[in-house]
Amino acid sequence: MESIQAIKQRFGIIGNDPKLNRSIEKAIQVSPTDISVLVTGESGVGKESIPKIIHQLSHRKHGKYIAVNCGAIPEGTIDSELFGHEKGAFTGATSTRSGYFEVADEGTIFLDEVGELPLTTQVRLLRVLENGEFIKVGSSKVQKTNVRIVAATNVNMFDAIKKEKFREDLYYRLSTVEINLPPLRDRKEDIHLLFRKFASDFALKYKMPTIKLTDDAINLLVKYRWNGNIRQLRNVAEQVSVLEQNRTINGNTIQNYLPNTGSNLPAIVKNSKSESDFSSEREILYKVLFDMKSDLNDLKKLTMELMKKGSDSDVQKDNEHLIQKIYGDDKDEEFEAAVEDLEVLSLAEHTDADEDIVSETEDKYHFAEEIEEEETLSLHDKELELIKKSLERHGGKRKLAAAELGISERTLYRKIKQFDL
Repeated sequence: MESIQAIKQRFGIIGNDPKLNRSIEKAIQVSPTDISVLVTGESGVGKESIPKIIHQLSHRKHGKYIAVNCGAIPEGTIDSELFGHEKGAFTGATSTRSGYFEVADEGTIFLDEVGELPLTTQVRLLRVLENGEFIKVGSSKVQKTNVRIVAATNVNMFDAIKKEKFREDLYYRLSTVEINLPPLRDRKEDIHLLFRKFASDFALKYKMPTIKLTDDAINLLVKYRWNGNIRQLRNVAEQVSVLEQNRTINGNTIQNYLPNTGSNLPAIVKNSKSESDFSSEREILYKVLFDMKSDLNDLKKLTMELMKKGSDSDVQKDNEHLIQKIYGDDKDEEFEAAVEDLEVLSLAEHTDADEDIVSETEDKYHFAEEIEEEETLSLHDKELELIKKSLERHGGKRKLAAAELGISERTLYRKIKQFDL
């Protein structure tokens, strides 16, 4: 078995980061087997190197190695590209075509950006992984293939599974062994090494002196976030090599080639939500409605107290907390105005029978019902119609009709008497 350092030299991998070394070590260990491998990591970290290592160190090294970018193939033709098609299977299929799985028989196929596969193609791929069988588009003949599959993705697979964009069973079939490549910002000691290698390559390519970095430029490169990882670092090295006349590059110069991605300071993210946080407009509306309902119930209670005691001073004293809750700091002025409004209604004196009705705890809307007598004729007719229909539906049973209308049975009885039903 070749050493990690020998593999780095053979495949042009630069860096001494422990996480990188561990990833290469895992690739070396799984190479002699036929188990499927999933390579994960951000875009630009060099995931394409791992399947090459696995293929070259396996017993399939004399077979074909095919790399397929699943994200670059249109959804309508990806099944044909992977599994082939028969002549006449669809418009434009003028001849029979072999797919990648048929061509790569006894070899290795690398599925890059596997997280972009359509769900229908994922079902076909799952069958290949389980028993090595596939069917060409437009054919009914089952064919066998003996390929090793190495897949790679920069997508968070668990999020994709949760959003039903990737099949969970396929994920576990692909990730028998998962190899994760660290982002460049976690390999700070390798950043300058990589930059020097790229600068040397471009100097040789464009036949010019190699650029050199000052200490402040190196420090700036090491502290930069590198969202594009190694690919972004390579692009910066090429730009500086071609555009700068002075071959000694300081921090101010290199800063011009680094996009401003904002502060690199860590941000505190609050995972738990407080009771006052809302994740959607619907929750905000629910909160407003619940607050309105609570205020309405409090107002009903205050109104009932006024009707019973007839003294606003006693009501204010006994219900100080309710008044404070509803009216806030302006409670005195608003409450007195509310009392005056009630007096304007000139409520009739209650008889003993009325007091009995008011004292019933289940009759929550007695006061509102007294006011309803002053409503328009159209509302009166509408209420009468609702009561009639409810009684008809329940065969004249007042208890069931009252429950449907949301009022007490006693209130319904009074209304029946009132409307001569």
